[in-house]
Amino acid sequence: MEIACCVLDRWELRVKLRSILFIFAASDSNLIIGGIAIGGLVLYAFWGLIEWVRRSPVQPDPWDAEIERQLSEPEAIEICPHCLTEQSSTAWFCEKCGRAVGPYNNLMPYVMVFSQGEVFRAGVTDKLRASPLTIVGYLFYSSCNYFVFAPIYWFFLFKNLMRIKTERVEQ
Repeated sequence: MEIACCVLDRWELRVKLRSILFIFAASDSNLIIGGIAIGGLVLYAFWGLIEWVRRSPVQPDPWDAEIERQLSEPEAIEICPHCLTEQSSTAWFCEKCGRAVGPYNNLMPYVMVFSQGEVFRAGVTDKLRASPLTIVGYLFYSSCNYFVFAPIYWFFLFKNLMRIKTERVEQ
């Protein structure tokens, strides 16, 4: 008899849980109206977010139409974004600084590894903007790539951040 009551209680719990999860399948009209109201509030909040983004100020282009035209010309010279050395259109790496260059280097799996290495190296050797988002990005990305060895990378990352902080104080 007790087993039958326990099974019946579980069945009633399942029915109540389904009625809560599937609000529109519930037989209680209060749950249906509450679900519609919550859904309406969510849609209103989403619409407000869309309007807020639409009304945000438009950032001006950093260059005018003349510079845009010069950049799109076929005889425009490609340069390394790090050291500003001229590059040939077939180069994969800069001859001066060794950084990965090229139009598709971050899309090709083999060359992308070098770009990722540059990002990690910049975190422990170069001067970088130490914003909270950047630091969290370095911590998360290094934990995904290095897994067990991530704490070693974090040590050198924080050591570099402290060095940058002391240089700023001295200046």
